[in-house]
Amino acid sequence: MKRSQREENVVFGLDIGTRSVVGTVGYMMDDKFYVVAQRVKAHETRAMLDGQIHDIGKVSSTIRTIKQELETETGIELTEVCIAAAGRVLRTVQASYEEEYEEEKNITEEDIYNIESKAVEKAYAEFLNDEKREEKFFLVGYTVKHYYMNGYKIVNLEGHTVEKVALDLIATFLPQDVVDGLYRACERAGLTVANLTLEPIAAIRVAIPESYRMLNLALIDVGAGTSDICVTDEGTIIAYGMIPEAGDHLTETIAQKCLVDFNTADQIKIDASHMDTVTYFDIMGLEKKITNKEVQEMLRPQVEAMADHVTEMIKQLNGDSPVQAVFVVGGGGRIPGYTDAIAKRMEIADERVALRGEEVMKNIVFPQDDGIEHDSLIVTPIGICLSYYAESNNFVFVSFNGQQTKIYDNGRLAIVDAAMQAEFPNEDLFPKRGKELSFTVNGEKRTVRGTPGEAAVIRLNGKPADIHSRIRKGDIIEVDPSTTGDPGKAQIASLAEYVSKFNVNVNGKNVAVSRFATVDGKPQTSFYDIRQGDEVKVLDYDTAQQIAQLLDIELTEDSVIYVNNEKATPDTPVYENFKVEFKSADEVIMDAYADLPDAEEVAEQIEEGTYEEETEASAAEEAPAPAASPAATAAGTAGSYKDLYADEEEEEEEEYVPPKRTAGGVRPPGAGFAKQEIARPMHVTVNNQPIILNGKAEYVFVDVFDYIDFDLSKPQGAIVTLLNGNVPDYMQKLNANDKIEVYWQK
Repeated sequence: MKRSQREENVVFGLDIGTRSVVGTVGYMMDDKFYVVAQRVKAHETRAMLDGQIHDIGKVSSTIRTIKQELETETGIELTEVCIAAAGRVLRTVQASYEEEYEEEKNITEEDIYNIESKAVEKAYAEFLNDEKREEKFFLVGYTVKHYYMNGYKIVNLEGHTVEKVALDLIATFLPQDVVDGLYRACERAGLTVANLTLEPIAAIRVAIPESYRMLNLALIDVGAGTSDICVTDEGTIIAYGMIPEAGDHLTETIAQKCLVDFNTADQIKIDASHMDTVTYFDIMGLEKKITNKEVQEMLRPQVEAMADHVTEMIKQLNGDSPVQAVFVVGGGGRIPGYTDAIAKRMEIADERVALRGEEVMKNIVFPQDDGIEHDSLIVTPIGICLSYYAESNNFVFVSFNGQQTKIYDNGRLAIVDAAMQAEFPNEDLFPKRGKELSFTVNGEKRTVRGTPGEAAVIRLNGKPADIHSRIRKGDIIEVDPSTTGDPGKAQIASLAEYVSKFNVNVNGKNVAVSRFATVDGKPQTSFYDIRQGDEVKVLDYDTAQQIAQLLDIELTEDSVIYVNNEKATPDTPVYENFKVEFKSADEVIMDAYADLPDAEEVAEQIEEGTYEEETEASAAEEAPAPAASPAATAAGTAGSYKDLYADEEEEEEEEYVPPKRTAGGVRPPGAGFAKQEIARPMHVTVNNQPIILNGKAEYVFVDVFDYIDFDLSKPQGAIVTLLNGNVPDYMQKLNANDKIEVYWQK
C-alpha cells in the first residue's frame, strides 16, 4: 500500500520544459534538500513550443508517466505538485511608491506589508494601462528591489522611526491561458498544483544564493524555447528578462543543414556534445556521419547570435552596463562556445561566464546511482522544489461581489489582491476627493481641494473589514464602492489678500475697510462664490461707493462725494489714509453759507467806517470749497442771500433789500469776504525730478498727483508714499524743496 505524500512530508516538483519534463521528489531537513528520486522524460512530439503548452493531452500523458514511475520507486502516492512557468510568457512592471507620514512613525511589519501592497496596486494599474492585449493576466508575485527611509536606502524598514518611506519593486504577471494550460495538464494527470513559481526565480534560488546577490550578477537559464534572465545587485533581484532563442533554435539549424527531422536533429546535438563522430540517417534514408567539430561550426552563427541578443538584454536590464559575472544553467547552455561568446560580448574575463551545475548544489543531497547527471540541466527542477518551502503559493478561489475570482496565493493574500484580480476599480476602494477648484488671484494660480468622500464599505464573510484584511480560499468578499466628496469651494472673503484691511478717514473718523475685488474684471462682494477658472484680482483700494455700503451710508442723486477734498464719483478709488466725505446737497449749501460774512456785521462795519472793500483780484481768487456749488454761483450777485436759497424754496419768494452803501461802495454779500492769500509757485523734488507747483497759496501732499504721471485707477501693487523719508498724511502741508517719493511696490 502506498504511503501518503503529506504523511511522508515530501514535495513533488515538475519542470515542464519544451523538450522534456523533469520530476523530482524530496524533502527539506537541516537546511539541506534531500532528493529521494528523479525522472526525466522527453516529449514524444512537439507538444510544447517556446515554453507554451500546445497539446495539453500529450503533455499530461508525459506527466502521468513520470508520476507513476516516481510513485513506484518511492512507494509514495503523489497528489500535489509544484510547477513553474517559463519566462517567455512573463510580464514585468517596475514601480516605485512613497508615503509620507504627518508625524514620525515606528514602522511595523504590517506597515511594510501595507506600503508593499500599495506599490503592487500601482504596478498593476500601470500594467493594465500598458498591456494592449485583451488576454487576462494574473499577478503572480513581486520582488522588492530597494527600501528607502527618509530618502536613504535601507535593507529592512521594520523597527525604524521615519517620516517618509519608499520602495522600488518588480511585479510579475502571467497570462491566464498559460496558467490554465499548466493547471489542466497537471489535473489530467491526477495532480493538484500546490505551488506555482517562475522558472527564472526557481533557477536563481539554486544558482545564485542570497549571499551572492550583493554582487552585480546575471543568470541565464537556457532552455529549449527561451533563455530566461535574472540580474542581481545590492542583495536583490533588480530585473527579469527573456529572449525567445534557446536550444530548439540550434536543433532547427541542424535539421535544416543535415536534412533530418527535429527529433533526429536534437539527438545529433546531444551526441555531438560528448562524441567525436555522430552517425545518423537523413530523411532519404541515407546513412550520414558528422563530427562534433562540424556540428560546432554549423551552429556557430546561431550561437553567436544568441550570445549577442542575450548580452544586449542583460546590459539593457542592468542600466546599459555589463555585469560582473554571468552564470548559465539549463540544457541549452551546454552548447560549446556559448559561454565564451557571452564573455567576449560582455567584455569580461572568460572565467567569469560559467555553467552552474553540481558545484552550486552543495546543500542538495542526491541518492547514489540515481542515473541522472547532476549538471546545469537539473538546477531549475531543484529550484522548483525549494520554491515550495520559500513561497508555498497556489491559486485559490474567492467570491468577490458575487463573482468567482481566481487569485495567485502568495501566502499573504488580502482583500486588495482580490479586488485587483476582479478588476474592481482601484479608485472605488479609497475615498475620492471632490473636484479641485482652480482659479487665479492677482495672476497667481490658486487651488482649493475638494473634501474626501467616504471609504469603501467592505465586508468579509459578513463582518466589517478593510482592504488589508487577510483572506483565504472560499472567502466571501463584498465591497460597496467609495463615494466622492464635495468639490472645492471658496468665497472672496476667504482669500488672505482680501481679509487684510486698510484705514481711511470717513467724515472725520478713521475706518478700517476691506480690499476691492473683481472677478473677470467685474466688481464682486466678499460673499461671491469663486468659480472654476475665475480670474480674481484683489486691489489696494475700495471705491467710494463700496465704503458707503460698508458704513450703511445711502447715496442718492443729490449726494456729493469728496475724496481728499476733491469732488469725486462713486467709482473713485480710495487708497489707504485717503480722506472721504459723504454729504447731501443741503449740507454742501450750508457749508458754503457758513463761510459767507454776516450781513448785519457788514452793515455795522460800514456804519462805523471800519469796513474795507476787497480788491477785484482777491475776490476773484476767493471761492467756497465746492466751486460749482450754489454758493459759488451766488457769489458776486446783488441778491446772493436770496439766490442761495432759491433752489430749495422757489415757492417762497421774499423781498430783498440790499444793504446800504458808503461812498466807497459795498460789495454784495456772498461774493466772498474772506481775505485770500496770493497764489505762489513752490519747488519740490518728486522721484528725483524737479517739479514746480503753482496756482495755490499753500500746497498739501496730495496736490503732487496733479503733476506726475501716476494712474491711481490702475494699481500695480501697494502704493508707497514718502515725504523727506517719512510716511506722510495725504493732507500734510508741503514746504519748498521737499523730497517726495511715490511708487508701486509689487
